[in-house]
This record gives sequence, C-alpha cells and structure tokens, in this order.
Amino acid sequence: MTQVRVLAGTRKGAFVLTSDGKRDKWSITGPHFGGWEVYHLKGSPVDANRIWASVSTGWFGQVIQRSDDGGLTWEPVGNDFSYASDPGQHIWYDGTPRPFEFKRIWHLEPSGSDADLVYAGAEDAALYRSADGGASWTELTGLRTHPSATTWPPGAGGLCLHTLILQGPRIIAAISSAGAFRSDDSGQTWKPINRGLVSGEIPDNDAEVGHCVHHIEAHPTRPDTLFMQKHWDVCRSDDAGENWTEVSGNLPSDFGFPIAVHPHEPETIYVVPITSDSLHYPPDGRLRVYRSRSGGGEWEPLTAGLPQENCYVNVYRDAMAVDTLDEAGIYFGTTGGQVYVGTDSGDTWSPIARDLPAVLSVEVQVLP
Repeated sequence: MTQVRVLAGTRKGAFVLTSDGKRDKWSITGPHFGGWEVYHLKGSPVDANRIWASVSTGWFGQVIQRSDDGGLTWEPVGNDFSYASDPGQHIWYDGTPRPFEFKRIWHLEPSGSDADLVYAGAEDAALYRSADGGASWTELTGLRTHPSATTWPPGAGGLCLHTLILQGPRIIAAISSAGAFRSDDSGQTWKPINRGLVSGEIPDNDAEVGHCVHHIEAHPTRPDTLFMQKHWDVCRSDDAGENWTEVSGNLPSDFGFPIAVHPHEPETIYVVPITSDSLHYPPDGRLRVYRSRSGGGEWEPLTAGLPQENCYVNVYRDAMAVDTLDEAGIYFGTTGGQVYVGTDSGDTWSPIARDLPAVLSVEVQVLP
C-alpha cells in the first residue's frame, strides 16, 4: 500500500507525519531533537529509509543527523564543516568587508542516484559534498571563491545558500543576497545566472550579483525551465538561468518566499504572496496560495479550507513541497505551526497538523 511521509522542520524540533495514499488521516511522531532549530529535513530518493536533518542551536552549534529507519531513530554523522581554504571576505550591510564565517546548514540535497551522496548549503554561502553517507564533508570551493564573492551582501536572514537543484553535472544554487549561480561541471566552477533580474534594493538594480533570490524550483522533465521567487518578483527562465523574465502578472503582491512546481504539469506553479519585505504576513490577513497553469503571468487564488480573515502567518522558502501521486498533493507549513495539504492539486486545503512550533521546512516522500 502506498504511504506518504511528510517531513516538517520547525523552530523546536522535527516532526514526521505519515498517511496512506488517501491522505485523509495522519499520524505524527516527534518532536525529534526537541528544542533544536531544524532548518531542513529531506529523504533520499534512492533509499526510502534514509532521511537527513540539519539541526542547530545557539548553544551547541550545527549538527547533521541521519536516520536509516525512516525517522524512528537518528544518529549524528560527520560534522566537520570547516572552510577548505582561506575564508576570504564578503561585503556586510554597512558596506564594510567581513570574513566568511561558518554558521549553519540551511539546505540538504541528497543525490537521486547514490544514497551516500548528499550536498549541503551553508551560511555563510558555502557548498559542501559528502560521498560517504555524511561521515566526512568536502567544501566545493569554486562557489565561495568566485571572483564576485567579495561583493556578496547577506540577506536579512544571513548570507545563506538555501537552494540546490541537482541535474547531473549541472547544479543550480541560490544565495541570499548574492543571487543564482550555475555549475556545469559538478560544482567545480560557477557562473552567475541573474541576467534579467531587477532589484530596486541595490544601487545597480540589474547587477550581475547581489540579488536577493528567495527560492528556485524546476520540474524534472524540464531542467532548463527554472521558476524563481525573488525578494520582489516571480520570475522564470527557459534557458537554465541565462535570462530571466518577470511573470508576477496579477498577483496581489509579488513578495514571498516559496515556489513549487506541480509534479505532472511543468507549467503549473504555486506561490504564497505576503504583504511586503517588512510585513511578513498575507495581504489583508487572508491566507491564499496562488496557482498559475501557464507558467506565470495569470494567477488564481486558492482559498478553500484556508483562513480568510485575521491570519498573519508566513510561509518560509523551504516550507512548500509536492508529492508525486496521480492526484497530486501540494503541502505547505506556516509560522503559526500549521501544515496544510491540498490533495486535489490545491483546489481545497485541509490541515494535517496544527499547533506545531513555527515550521521552517516541509518535504514529502511517496513510499512503496
């Protein structure tokens, strides 16, 4: 029987939610790592029992945890994330140079072909790779030592590498507030891919780097088509990031954090608009997911089952995911501790968890 597993990382631990293919009744285990911030959990596409978790606290620092039994038990794995070369410097908010400083892992991206291969995106702006199940980590220094790195400013949440898309030897990465980058040689060398992005927050609003990219997604069957939620603007590229076009269209606000692509419809995308860069809650206090079936431009609000008054939650960049069932499920978690699912491609929504700590990330697995 098909099983669906939702992995929720929160401000105070991790939670594992499971259901059968109907997705109408859910069991919850957790909190795992109670009291720790869990920035990201993600399961291996190769081994259904292997799950990776990035947990951290201000007291004990950063720890990668791994489960090999579907989240029942966990063990810390190798956690040496020292920079592989001279840290170098980047620009700070006030324009002064600061050294790169390792702080935490924001995103874990397991390989789709090797259960022991996993990548990790860090703050400050480093990319790591482990080929031995997390026992040891190697920095891919080509990104952080890119010639433009001395001009990278941190976003409000830090200089975080938060997006990783693995496409064979091609890797897409996004850093707040450096922008989007692409490697075509498995992470050895990198090029900025920000042409067409316009950011009024920086002096040169069409600069090669310095754009505050919030999240990027791609459909597996359309690797050259990328969808981006930026600090302001929803954008798309049809040439692997070489050029970007704004597709915000009729959205009530084009500020937000997550973006997701329907698993069976490469031109169907989802965003969750919030009011502005200073007001991180839905416009008019109405929680609405917006769907475009045309790859952007024309958007429709999806509201059935979502609170339409007095709702002031946010949805973070890694807190939206899709399953791969024939009747696709769309999932998202909020800073109010709710996890919602729309099992009919988002036409209607229902909560599968309430009153969790603020949700930082949501991932979903469909298990045999």
